[in-house]
Amino acid sequence: MSTAHLSHADAPGDGLPADERGLQRAGREILFALYASLRLLRIYPLENQTVQNALHELDGVVRPVLASDGSVSIRYVGDFVFLNDLRMRIDLGSFATFSAVGRALRAHGIGQLEVHPGADVAEWTAFLALLLAQPDTEDPFGRFAERLARTSVRALVAVPEVEADATPRDADEAREMAKRTYAQTVAVAREVMSAVRIGRSVSVRRVKRAVQSIVDQVLNNETSLVGMTTLRDYDEYTFTHCVNVCIFSVALGKKLGLAKHELYELGFGALMHDVGKVRMPIEVINKTGPLTPDELATMREHTTEGFLALFDMRGMADLPLRPMLSVYEHHMKTDLTGYPASTRPRDPTLFPRIVAVADSFDAATTKRSYQSKPWLPHQALQEMRDNPARGMDPLLVKAFISMTGIYPVGSVVVLDTYEMAVVVAPNPRPEALHEPVVRVIFDALGQPVDPPLQVDLAAPGPGAPQRTIIKTTDPERYGINVGDYFV
Repeated sequence: MSTAHLSHADAPGDGLPADERGLQRAGREILFALYASLRLLRIYPLENQTVQNALHELDGVVRPVLASDGSVSIRYVGDFVFLNDLRMRIDLGSFATFSAVGRALRAHGIGQLEVHPGADVAEWTAFLALLLAQPDTEDPFGRFAERLARTSVRALVAVPEVEADATPRDADEAREMAKRTYAQTVAVAREVMSAVRIGRSVSVRRVKRAVQSIVDQVLNNETSLVGMTTLRDYDEYTFTHCVNVCIFSVALGKKLGLAKHELYELGFGALMHDVGKVRMPIEVINKTGPLTPDELATMREHTTEGFLALFDMRGMADLPLRPMLSVYEHHMKTDLTGYPASTRPRDPTLFPRIVAVADSFDAATTKRSYQSKPWLPHQALQEMRDNPARGMDPLLVKAFISMTGIYPVGSVVVLDTYEMAVVVAPNPRPEALHEPVVRVIFDALGQPVDPPLQVDLAAPGPGAPQRTIIKTTDPERYGINVGDYFV
């Protein structure tokens, strides 16, 4: 790597962790190489040796970050530039270069450039040539994406520029944003846990980026994202469960009034809470019957193994202790009868108690290898509330029920009109938790309603609510896939 552009900010005595200092240095080199390639391509033909040297240097400085982090993202937000979600330090020597690259991207409506394995000099050449073309005045990003799709470029991805706190314009956009966030986070969970299983190191930044997306979605688009937790995939249970627990934990943390940075920490621990299970014997994980005492003892080691696995992640030194305790303590009951056993009197900390509530609810309501018939959502809430042997924090369970409503999202209910409906959102008013927003899917004669009719049960009709819930029912009994009504 070239070191021509290092400044005092990159010196070993700058107080930065070595991992972050290395990424700062790599980010500067990448952005300077990008700027040099763009500038030279603007002046000289592609065949010019100076241009070729610049393109090969760009390819060379990107490859080490690709090898260590799996991908590279360059993102501009306001006056800041981020490399893999690490905010780059900008000094007088780098300001003009960083700004020039940002202007080139933004001219085409690009807010983020992603680089994936497979990127080479040929792809960089084609991408930068498009970047130097005149942007479309009416739809700059749409035109750029159209041109890019006609090339052979596949490992360089342009992401449209959006506001950092952008909220969806309508229900369809909210649903699409939620689906994209959910799918991307499942992919990260799969990648991280697969790497831990084979002993390969993983970067903390990958997980942080996914958790930040979850937090942003919960803050701006909670209903749609919580709806994604109904997309239970039996074969992907390990990964979807981790994502669901992350969503429920962050939503509960929001309900409790946690600050945004606390939600990030909470979400990280929740997403990683079961990472230790990938170190457990596969025959124990997939066993369909009850575990023997020895197998149960082995399985209980997953919290300790998960805690230890986090230390192998690159950049872990930057992570506060609280997310790590969520991994270690989420099965430690309030009376300390859970596991791991505590050698001294203590109370489990707040974040693990939140994760425990989210974990219990999602696990109880999901089909697994040893649970062919999951609990109905309202039954799981009732069990968590009324059975002290479960070891849940009663105040957090109460807050969770207040968040989900008496009939959580995904519940299938029968109305007093004999229609059947799926609950799609809770009522935000505490006195109306029994009156959620539902989507009517079958009429009184059992005929499908297409498209489903969305009804707010709290919206008053002439003198009384339009419809009321008389009971819940098992969706499998009627062949209903609840997730179909959230995608």
